[in-house]
Amino acid sequence: MNEKDFVSQALVNALDETLTVSEVKDLLENPKSPEHGDVAFPTFSLAKILCKAPNIVANELAGKIVTEDFERVEVIGPYINFFMNKEKVSQEVLQQILHEGAHFGDFDEGDGRNVVIDMSSPNIAKPFSIGHLRSTVIGDSLALIFEKMGYNPVKINHLGDWGKQFGMLIVAYKKWGNEEVVKEQPIAALLKLYVRVNDEVKKDPTLDEEAREWFLKLEHGDEEATALWKWFRDESLIEFNRLYDQLGVNFDSMNGEAFYNDKMDEVVRILSEKGLLQESEGATIVDLEEYDLIPALIKKSDGATLYMTRDLAAAIYRKKTYDFAKSIYVVGNEQAEHFKQLKAVLKEMDYGWADDVYHVPFGLVTKDGKKISTRKGNVILLESTLQEADERALRQIDEKNSSLPNKEKVAHEVGVGAVKFFDLKTDRMNGYDFSLEAMVSFEGETGPYIQYTYARSKSILRKANFIFEGSKKYALADASSWEIVKLLQLFPSIVKRAADCFNPSVIAKHVLQLSQSFNKYYAHVRILEESEEKQSRLALVFAVATVLKEGLRLLGVDAPDEM
Repeated sequence: MNEKDFVSQALVNALDETLTVSEVKDLLENPKSPEHGDVAFPTFSLAKILCKAPNIVANELAGKIVTEDFERVEVIGPYINFFMNKEKVSQEVLQQILHEGAHFGDFDEGDGRNVVIDMSSPNIAKPFSIGHLRSTVIGDSLALIFEKMGYNPVKINHLGDWGKQFGMLIVAYKKWGNEEVVKEQPIAALLKLYVRVNDEVKKDPTLDEEAREWFLKLEHGDEEATALWKWFRDESLIEFNRLYDQLGVNFDSMNGEAFYNDKMDEVVRILSEKGLLQESEGATIVDLEEYDLIPALIKKSDGATLYMTRDLAAAIYRKKTYDFAKSIYVVGNEQAEHFKQLKAVLKEMDYGWADDVYHVPFGLVTKDGKKISTRKGNVILLESTLQEADERALRQIDEKNSSLPNKEKVAHEVGVGAVKFFDLKTDRMNGYDFSLEAMVSFEGETGPYIQYTYARSKSILRKANFIFEGSKKYALADASSWEIVKLLQLFPSIVKRAADCFNPSVIAKHVLQLSQSFNKYYAHVRILEESEEKQSRLALVFAVATVLKEGLRLLGVDAPDEM
């Protein structure tokens, strides 16, 4: 229980259950100044229920509150201000963290049930760009968060390995491609061909029709089309897997769009049997007017299938295969309408589990304020980005600690961690402008700043040779320590909030705030000085290190012991 839980329960007991715990908790406020306590309860809402003036209600209610968790309870006008028992709470929090270690903040909510996470999903035969980073790192972090909540995450990389773009690429390769050039630098060569054909189609619209024909051949199993497609796919996966290794991200399934080719007929059959299919201008649709959505296109007029058909097949396959408690799609905000349609069609098909399907959207990454586009050739490649991030981190480590053992390994952990953290600290619905310099800075609201704070805490513990003693009482009552204790105590509720709103930035912001608070503490308190509080202060440092490391782990970021 955190401080708001204690206050809520104490108020409910004093109110004889006039309000519920959740109703009281929703009314609680954080005072702007520590002088007004740790938690404040405004009595305006209660005053309306009791038909009394707020200040009278506050005074009467305060007189009924009795609990050892408070140092004191004060009334200021219509507010009841609660001052927590710092020594008691700090002892409980430190003991819990020191005993539980990395398991502090674990939940059993999931009860081992599966959570399927559709994430990353780069397009075959295109370079892995910064544009794909958000889905990858948000999805990976959510997998770690839901695992901590007691679920079993199933990470699926739904590769973009099907669609008309392969018709475009086949046309481009047959007109301007060279096998030796493609073999030498597969992704770079294929990207040039893809950009070129998209430019040429503006001048010659017949190329677009050729591309449609080639994709239709591919759908029907044409030998030449299939061989080219498989070659493009295999070469792409070699590069993708190398990048995933650098990011420290892995998957339970790499089944992309093509995997569902033989599963779409079943979807069309079910839709037909339920009387959901309609003809519209030669195309086959599902009408979604009652959901205030445009019709879902199931087949084009030429018989070619669409994203919707494959996504329906994928959703049904995943439910049958994994019996998921939640199915999460980490896909950009521009696809919001598509996933509303997907969920609506699943409901129309009478699948009750449609309510367990969630679209987790996110904002765009831009460069100099402009949208990144592979088609226009305006792209920031992830591999070169990670390489430069490592180099920048190594330069800074050389400046600060040139004798650091394994500094190349640490530089990689810092560089990759910097790129990930910068993305994840941004509320996922917001976009951000890409800046490697801002990402890899050791100062400010960055990953390296938190990693450095963690390394500093570990250094203090090594110097003090701190060893946790289970029977020892660790407690602190000073104001400086209390600010840190409150942040530590909040960590489990932060994890739960991040899971509930599918937003890793909640954790990123919390570990950032904890780092800032600890560095302020480090600057003003002589932790290693001999005193009665020394061991308790070291226990506080140990707890900070534990929560920082676990918070970074949930973001997919390493925490080096030395930097």
